[in-house]
Amino acid sequence: MTGQRHTATESHRPFAEPVRLDLSDPDTLRHLWDLQRASYAVEARLIGFDGIPPLHESPEQLRACDESFLGVRDELRLVGAVAWTRLPNGALDICRLVVHPVAHRRGVATALLDALDSIEPAELTIVSTGTANLPAVALYRRRGFIPVGERQVAPGVTVTLLERKNASASQPIHNS
Repeated sequence: MTGQRHTATESHRPFAEPVRLDLSDPDTLRHLWDLQRASYAVEARLIGFDGIPPLHESPEQLRACDESFLGVRDELRLVGAVAWTRLPNGALDICRLVVHPVAHRRGVATALLDALDSIEPAELTIVSTGTANLPAVALYRRRGFIPVGERQVAPGVTVTLLERKNASASQPIHNS
């Protein structure tokens, strides 16, 4: 999908359980920043738009983002992370979900979202992704999110807004 080829051993490395990331730790911050840039570069190619804000933020801006993070590592690197905030109405807002290109299609995003559902249950969870990022849209739809709107972010580029009501890790929602 990304046009990059990786060895079978690299693409099938086992990964650890998701853990909270401490962005005040300089190494964690650098690894997350590197992961984010690699992941959003793939999305930029998929949607034909490189103006994705996290793709251009500095490590200092990332550290100051006021989001909570969970991350997943394999033996070599941080391979995935999810960030969220709680909105004033109690809704959970998934701000970012990033997976390193070497870890695509290995269940990293699913493990992160499962962990998030477990530690942050919510009556309403919201997320947005590039409309042309079909793998991300499909992932969220499989997890019970439904599209509720689109927003144009640049000429010819839209973001799909999705939401899931009554989220529960113990009762996954599946759409056919």
